[in-house]
Amino acid sequence: MAKKVLIVAGDAVEAQELFYPYWRLKEEGLDVHVAAPSKKTLMTVVHDFEPGWETYTEKPGYRFGRVDKEFKEVDPSEYDGLLIPGGRAPEYIRLSQDLERIVRHFFEANKPVAAICHGPLLLTSYELVSGRKMTSYIAVSPDLKAQGAEWVDQEVVVDGAEWVDQEVVVDGNLVTARAWPDLPSWMREFIKLLKG
Repeated sequence: MAKKVLIVAGDAVEAQELFYPYWRLKEEGLDVHVAAPSKKTLMTVVHDFEPGWETYTEKPGYRFGRVDKEFKEVDPSEYDGLLIPGGRAPEYIRLSQDLERIVRHFFEANKPVAAICHGPLLLTSYELVSGRKMTSYIAVSPDLKAQGAEWVDQEVVVDGAEWVDQEVVVDGNLVTARAWPDLPSWMREFIKLLKG
């Protein structure tokens, strides 16, 4: 029987951070469900970096019409892993008491959890990051640090004292990544945890 993964999302979810893992996990033969505040077609967004802008820009993305369940319908004990994409969706879906119930289950049961970009905002809202080594989009780093996480973006290589990017951070059951350019590394580590 295939392992089951739950992706939690909402309108303004980052398109690449929803579509890429959705198809990549299915490609691995996993059973993937998407839950949202309501069962509807989600409006995704594309965050990009434009010359002259000091922050990212946002444009409408593809519509995602494959929402399987509302948060209130989810029994998290049916799932082996949880995936939290970024975009602006985490800012408002974190207000759902049903979503808090879902996310807490995965931490209490020590099941694999993957969060990327702004996705870790869910974890700060539920006070689940204290003492965890994590990464995220840089604008989320103050939230993580304020909740007691060790935020990582780059690490020094001792031989040659070079700075190298650390695209993904694995801390126990938690896999975090900075943003959509890190999707392959993020999925590779999450899939390892699911299969391990």
